[in-house]
Amino acid sequence: MTTDTTATLPDLAALTPRQIVAELDRYIVGQAAAKRAVAIALRNRYRRQRLPADFRDEVIPKNILMIGPTGVGKTEIARRLARLANAPFVKVEATKFTEVGYVGRDVDSIIRDLVHVAYQMVEREHTERVRDQAEGRAIDRIVSAMLGDTPPSEEPPTWSPPFGFVFHPHPQARPAGEEESRRRSERRERLRAELRQQVASGVLDDEWVEIEVEEGPGTSYVPSFSQAGLEEIAINLGEIFGSTLPRPRTRRRMTVREAREVVTEEEARQLVDTAAIKREAIQRAEQAGIVFIDEIDKIAGKESGVGPDVSRGGVQRDLLPIIEGTTVTTKYGRVSTDHILFIAAGAFHVTKPSDLMPELQGRLPIRVELTSLSEDDFRRILTEPENALTRQYVELLAADGVHLRFTEDAIAAIASIAAQVNSRTENIGARRLHTVMEKVLEDLSFAAPDAAQGEVVIDAAYVHARLAPVTADFDLARYVL
Repeated sequence: MTTDTTATLPDLAALTPRQIVAELDRYIVGQAAAKRAVAIALRNRYRRQRLPADFRDEVIPKNILMIGPTGVGKTEIARRLARLANAPFVKVEATKFTEVGYVGRDVDSIIRDLVHVAYQMVEREHTERVRDQAEGRAIDRIVSAMLGDTPPSEEPPTWSPPFGFVFHPHPQARPAGEEESRRRSERRERLRAELRQQVASGVLDDEWVEIEVEEGPGTSYVPSFSQAGLEEIAINLGEIFGSTLPRPRTRRRMTVREAREVVTEEEARQLVDTAAIKREAIQRAEQAGIVFIDEIDKIAGKESGVGPDVSRGGVQRDLLPIIEGTTVTTKYGRVSTDHILFIAAGAFHVTKPSDLMPELQGRLPIRVELTSLSEDDFRRILTEPENALTRQYVELLAADGVHLRFTEDAIAAIASIAAQVNSRTENIGARRLHTVMEKVLEDLSFAAPDAAQGEVVIDAAYVHARLAPVTADFDLARYVL
C-alpha cells in the first residue's frame, strides 16, 4: 500500500544533514562517516517528499551496511536517528531467524512489529489532541458517579465535609409543582458545577469514588501457519468486530485522582478514529519506518549443508524480498516495504560483507566502517555526551544524598583501564566503561543509603585503589572486567 499523502509524515524540512550530524554528536562520540551516511539518508526522505507524485515512488531509499566491532555506536546511531525524525523504529537480531529449527522465525514479523510501533506512535498523537476534551468528559462522569445520578425529582444530596458526599433523600419527597421542580433542578446544577470545579482543580483527588469503567481488552491467541512455521499472533477481537463486541464494563472503587486517569484514557479512546489511526500508521511505517538489522554478519558465509549453518542462506533469502520491496499483511492492513530504510550492521570479524548473497549486498549499497574506540574516545564518552556515564552516576547517587565529583585524572584513569582491558581481553567497545564504572563505584553505591551524606571526590587514587587488585591479575580481570 503506497499513498501520496505526506501531511501526516514527520516534518524533516528543518533538519539539514549538518544539523542531523550535530544532533547525533550530542550523544555519540566519533564515527563521522556513519553519521554522515545516515544524515544523508534521512535528508533524502525529505527531498523525496517534495518530488512530483508520479516520480516519487520511483525513488527508493539507499540502505546502509555498518561495519564495525561491538560497542562503537552502530545501534545508538540508528536509534537516535529514528528518535530525531520521530520515525517508527525496530531493532532485530538477524540470528533470531535461525534459532527455531532450520527455518527460523517468520521475517515478516519485522514489518508487523514496525507497524505496531507506528500505530502506538500515531495513537499517542491522536490521543494527545483530544486529551482536553476527554478529560472534560471524564470529570463529568466522575461527578455523576459521586452524585449517584439521582433523578431530578428526588431530593438533591447534601454535602458532608470535609469532602465526602452523603445523600439524604427526603422519605416523603414528592414533586410539588413546577416551581419546586425548577428550584431543585437549579440547586442540583449548582452543586454539580461546584463539585465539578473541585474535581477539576484536584481538591478531591484523595477522595474515593465508585465508577463504572471498561475492563482490559480481551485478547485471543490464534495459531497462524506461515511459510516459516508456526507463530502465535495476538488477535484483538475488538479490533476485528469493532462495536459489535463492546468491552465488558465493571464497577471499581478508586481515588478520584486514579479515576481521572483511567476514565480520561477511556474517553480518549472513544474520541479518536481508530480507522484513521490505522491508515496513518501504515503510511508512516511505509514512508518513514527504519529497521535496524543487527548481527547480519552471523548469517553471512557459505552454507555447509549440515549443522546449524544450513539456515544462514535461508535467512538471507527470506530477508531479501523484505529489503527489496514487498507487501506484508498485518492486522492493521497491507504494508509495502518499498520505502522503508533498512540499516544492517555487523562486526564481520570472521566473515566479510562479500560473503553475503550478491542480491542482498546490492540492496545495501551504502557501506560505512565504524572504527574501534581509543583511550581518548573513552575520555570523551565519559564527559561529552548529554547522557554521559559520569553524569548518570552523579544523578543516581544524588538521590541518596551523595554528591559525586569526578576529577580529570579519575576520568583519564577510567578511560586508560577500559582501553587496556579491551586490548588484553575481548574488545567490547564503550560497554567496557559500564563494567569499569560499576566496579569503581560498587562500594559507594552499596553503602550510600546508610552512609554519611555529602560530597565524595572520585580521583585517580580512588579509581586505582578499587581496580588495582583486579587489573593486576590478568586471569581475574578476564572474569571481573
